[in-house]
Amino acid sequence: MQEFRYRQAKTVESALRANGTYLAGGTTLVDLMKLNVLQPALVVDVNPLPLAQVEALPGGELKGGLRIGAMVRNSDLANHPAVKQNYTVLSEALLSGASPQLRNMATTGGNLLQKTRCYYYRDTNYACNKRQPGSGCPAIDGFNRIHAVLGGSAECVATHPSDMAVAMMALEATVHTQGPGGERAIALKDFYLLPGTTPEKENVLEPGELITHVTLPAPESGTRSHYLKLRDRAQYEFALASAAVVVRLHGRRMERVRIALGGVGTRPWRSAEAERSLEGREATAENFRKAADAAMKDAKPLKYNSFKVELAKKALVRALETAAQTEQRG
Repeated sequence: MQEFRYRQAKTVESALRANGTYLAGGTTLVDLMKLNVLQPALVVDVNPLPLAQVEALPGGELKGGLRIGAMVRNSDLANHPAVKQNYTVLSEALLSGASPQLRNMATTGGNLLQKTRCYYYRDTNYACNKRQPGSGCPAIDGFNRIHAVLGGSAECVATHPSDMAVAMMALEATVHTQGPGGERAIALKDFYLLPGTTPEKENVLEPGELITHVTLPAPESGTRSHYLKLRDRAQYEFALASAAVVVRLHGRRMERVRIALGGVGTRPWRSAEAERSLEGREATAENFRKAADAAMKDAKPLKYNSFKVELAKKALVRALETAAQTEQRG
């Protein structure tokens, strides 16, 4: 770890003025600082900021939606009564991630900004275009079992690691920020960037911009949801493939469907193709399989991760089957 300066912010305005790297739970940042992957000159501790509340938006939870502060801990969010009842997919995703100890520290804002678990990125003995643009991507021709089959480029094939972000993508969350240029509301589907030729730029945040909260729209009547994560072991492991589904049913007819995949894309992967294939149709195994095929039709597997294509299809089919059978609001 390199030497750095530390400052604690008491207000959002003082955090912005400090112009440093924000520290919340530290479950990603501190690890990467120890590995010298990240070497910030100034770390700004934002833990004292008043951004740790989960609140119903005007109109109540079922009419106005939910506001989630950026400093809300993953464990608190997963176990919040409104989240468990009305946004089941989010609670399930959070509880599938990391360990209880880490969930007690990790924050909503920090989870959205998690860095990839690509072993080449995390080992400074290797080149990495995310760490040093133009240096190369050894994962493309190397050991790429955990890497992306959707959204990759010649510069980067690293997956986004967050479970929470996949669920929030299916819930059509909005990320709210404050920065030198003022406040912004960014739809989560527009928040993450594909690697393209600039894999070091992972999202649309400007330098110094701080996530303050996330909002979720209210669930509609008849909505059901589920998150399914497939991984090498049952606990404390990142997804090889995961699926978050939010379905509104009228009888057995799917009137509205939202689908996001994890573990297979360079960002949390929203599949409009799969959604369109299901809306207006009956909730049947055959239609679920067609949707899974649509979701993965553009997959470009590498040498060691072609199994992810079929694995993601199976995850999506099972998640849809479970959601269609579950009585819940969200």
